[in-house]
Amino acid sequence: MSDETSPEPPKYQALRRGLRSRRRDDPALDLFLRAEANFTDVQQVDRILLELSRCYNPLTNGPIVDPTTRRAIIEFLQAARVEDARRLFDECLARYAPPAGGRSQDPG
Repeated sequence: MSDETSPEPPKYQALRRGLRSRRRDDPALDLFLRAEANFTDVQQVDRILLELSRCYNPLTNGPIVDPTTRRAIIEFLQAARVEDARRLFDECLARYAPPAGGRSQDPG
């Protein structure tokens, strides 16, 4: 009974469950998913990361993807260093939507 046309990777399903408290769809998570699905298209990934750099991450008090990280990811992809690009990409995703078990709340 799912209204999605293609199943989402388990990693993103878990992250969405962790973001349930927002009680709405998360367009930034959709952008991350699109970027990861198009990692072979450097221009598309660059556009998506640019969009993510315009979005605010309240957990870090800054952009979801900062310009320096965006530039590094694109340079890695252009140099065919996909694993390095993926590592940085995953770090950005983890800062935006930490895994449910990995969240640490500072009470003060």
